Amino acid sequence: QVQLVESGGGLVQPGGSLRLSCSASGILSRFYVMGWYRQATGKQREWVATITSGGTTNYGDSVKGRFTISRGNGTNTVFLQMNNLNPEDTADYYCRARGPEDHWGQGTLVTVSS
Repeated sequence: QVQLVESGGGLVQPGGSLRLSCSASGILSRFYVMGWYRQATGKQREWVATITSGGTTNYGDSVKGRFTISRGNGTNTVFLQMNNLNPEDTADYYCRARGPEDHWGQGTLVTVSS
């Protein structure tokens, strides 16, 4: 059974940082395009970042230069380092594994507020 479990969300002040983790089981994430998406209340789900099996990364315009997606060395984990957070980054953040099948995690909430 495939599972993607996100962690690392929480409350942070504007300008702060958080590191999200996505732990995959039942698949070898290095063979998948791994991505992070987010959904704010009342808005559509938005693509944040992806990393290919070859390590190529891409970012949405709203997070470029502030967020970094990476894979854990020798682990089945993908990270999202988020710096210089602002209230517009408040959302549920979801991990996605795209390959022969499409898998999603349950999400982790990030709240940016003073």
